[in-house]
Amino acid sequence: VSMENKNNVTEFILRGLTQDKTVAKVCFSLFLVFYATTILGNLLIIIIIKTSEQLNSPMYFFLSYLSFVDISYSTVAAPKLIYDLLVEKKTISFVGCIAQLFAGHFFGCTEIFLLTVMAYDRCIAICKPLHYTNTVNKHVCGWLVAASWVGGFVHSVVQTLQTIQLPFCGPNEIDHYCCDVHPLLKLACTDTYILGVIVAANSGVISLSCFVVLIVSYAVILVSLRRRSSEGRLKALCTCTSHITVVVLFFGPCIFIYMRPSTTFPADKMVSVFYTVITPMLNPLIYTLRNEEVKNAMKKLWSRKVKRS
Repeated sequence: VSMENKNNVTEFILRGLTQDKTVAKVCFSLFLVFYATTILGNLLIIIIIKTSEQLNSPMYFFLSYLSFVDISYSTVAAPKLIYDLLVEKKTISFVGCIAQLFAGHFFGCTEIFLLTVMAYDRCIAICKPLHYTNTVNKHVCGWLVAASWVGGFVHSVVQTLQTIQLPFCGPNEIDHYCCDVHPLLKLACTDTYILGVIVAANSGVISLSCFVVLIVSYAVILVSLRRRSSEGRLKALCTCTSHITVVVLFFGPCIFIYMRPSTTFPADKMVSVFYTVITPMLNPLIYTLRNEEVKNAMKKLWSRKVKRS
């Protein structure tokens, strides 16, 4: 309330993804299917991992949390985006905008750290299999997941506090379908260049540094696979290929958006759709279609339900 009194702006008008009504209707149908697939697919992964005795390794422990974060991250923007595709005036309150900004960066950064943790897990499992059970035990897994959540929270608090202190005196039209840092910096009634550099140093450097760590981890894994048997090499490659696919799909757009100061491009909205709507939907498909253990656990769960019925 104090922020609303300080500023002339009490709500923001979102320009949305498109102004074309025909395109908007097509996008509505597509994104509704995408969001439903995201929720059902990731929920299915969580249920399978929690109910299967076979999927008790740290990799699946991290995967269950990744699925939960995907559901949460997609829910921050997708429902509002889908609803706004059918309405003429797209508005969001000042408080709602800041809440969406906080939640988006919280879950997005947590996902970045979780993907990095999963790469570390695979690196130890493949490169040092004899030390794996001692190095990555339940206690360590719990701490790594907790650190991912805390890291995401700290990052989000920093981004939100930087944005909420800006003066907004009009105009209040955001050229986006959701509230994010760069579109809001564009509306602030002050010079935001320095703050834009800080945002790039915060979000961009986190994305880029974690991406580099991930690439190095998988490079080490690929080198170590030369000493494996052909069967072990194939299994490890299938797992790593799934992880690398997810990493590229998620980190590529994030680096494009946040590794620059407070400038916006027309392509930003479509790129943002990729990591807020499409990638969370693809994650369960990528992990299940290329993972024999998950597919076998799904078959057992299904046969169990058929027997009960």
